[in-house]
Amino acid sequence: MKNLFFAIASSALLFSCNPSGSKGTQNSWQADMKKDSSFQLVKDMATNTIKSGFNAGDGYGEVWIRDYNTFINLATQVHPHEQIKDQLLIFLKLQGPDGNIADGFVKKASLKNGTSDYYTITNVLAPDYAGHKNTVETDQETSLIQAVYKYVKASQDTSFLSDKVGNSIVKDKMENALQFLMNERYNKTYGLLWGATTVDWGDVQPEHDWGVHLDENSHIALDIYDNAMFLIALDNYIELVPEKASQWKPIRDEIANNTMKHLWDKKNQKFIPHIYINGSPFSSDFDENQIYYHGGTAIAIEANLLSKEQIKTALDKMVKNVKDSGAATIGLTIYPTYPAGSFKNKGMYPYGYQNGGDWTWFGGRMIQQLVKNGYEKEAYEQMKPMLDRVIKNKGFYEWYTKDNKPEGSGTFRGEAGVLFDAISLLEKSQG
Repeated sequence: MKNLFFAIASSALLFSCNPSGSKGTQNSWQADMKKDSSFQLVKDMATNTIKSGFNAGDGYGEVWIRDYNTFINLATQVHPHEQIKDQLLIFLKLQGPDGNIADGFVKKASLKNGTSDYYTITNVLAPDYAGHKNTVETDQETSLIQAVYKYVKASQDTSFLSDKVGNSIVKDKMENALQFLMNERYNKTYGLLWGATTVDWGDVQPEHDWGVHLDENSHIALDIYDNAMFLIALDNYIELVPEKASQWKPIRDEIANNTMKHLWDKKNQKFIPHIYINGSPFSSDFDENQIYYHGGTAIAIEANLLSKEQIKTALDKMVKNVKDSGAATIGLTIYPTYPAGSFKNKGMYPYGYQNGGDWTWFGGRMIQQLVKNGYEKEAYEQMKPMLDRVIKNKGFYEWYTKDNKPEGSGTFRGEAGVLFDAISLLEKSQG
């Protein structure tokens, strides 16, 4: 009876959000979804992909925390929990004395002579491993906290929070990561976190051929992605460690208020790309605010920053961007793109990599938020092309070109994880 009531309520809600539809149409899409064989096929493919390892994909040797955070739910289902904890503990064992978290780690045995100019982060607590940190990012700490939260919620293993890490314990190491962001990445003028100038959630700045490390040429900026990830991490930490709420809840509220105050463009109903602290790296005649950030917007919705009506507006803008660009899905990173030559990294050409590439890794997270906010019909419609290309390409790829060709790492576990979670949420929403 409860499931029947939920289904009826969901249908009514969807109908009210889509006045051009009809009850018959609603029933039609639900019937189509229930007999859609792509759901189970892609879930099975995702399960096999996550079973095969923890590194980000076949193009990467390391385990990355920002990727691991997006497939840990499924990993918890297919790997022993001790193995999941060991991976998380390596990040905490490699944590810097200032609280910073590495991007990723590899086994030293995989490196020539056990050393590398890139994998320079080591710690006696993890003698067999070496890590690295792309310092243009501000999401490693928040990704780690979110991943621990997902593990604990999925496994109900709350004792993990008290596991020893050297002379500390897990939950205190998590707080150290939060404190690092407040100490080292907090801008007092705006009351927000900063990072280098990148495209939306990306990890490439425009000033260098590679572009992953802060230096004297970097342009410091505030953006929606970094701050939304911080808000999610704060919510997760407060739920796991409620005795710390009095300290961190006011900070959470401040960040949320300042995000909407400074980064939300009310007139255009979108987040502005950047607030620059020391000037922009782009041409003065380029209007950056014409660009819509798909990924950061999806994470802002996850952080509960937008109302139900604003979420629908965001979706409508994303769908229009897909149509106008000729791309395949709302995983489209941004639209329009940054002009050719804006980035020294040759891979950041218009519609290349993070400059307008189509990433299910973030599009799938938008699907999850549509389901959670009552837009199940829209979620199904927008997820279908993502599932279709996984089946067509017989696997998960890092990103896709504007004409829907797969690029980057194959067996991309982040894509597998977010699609599995999105499908599971949509199935559960229908009872």
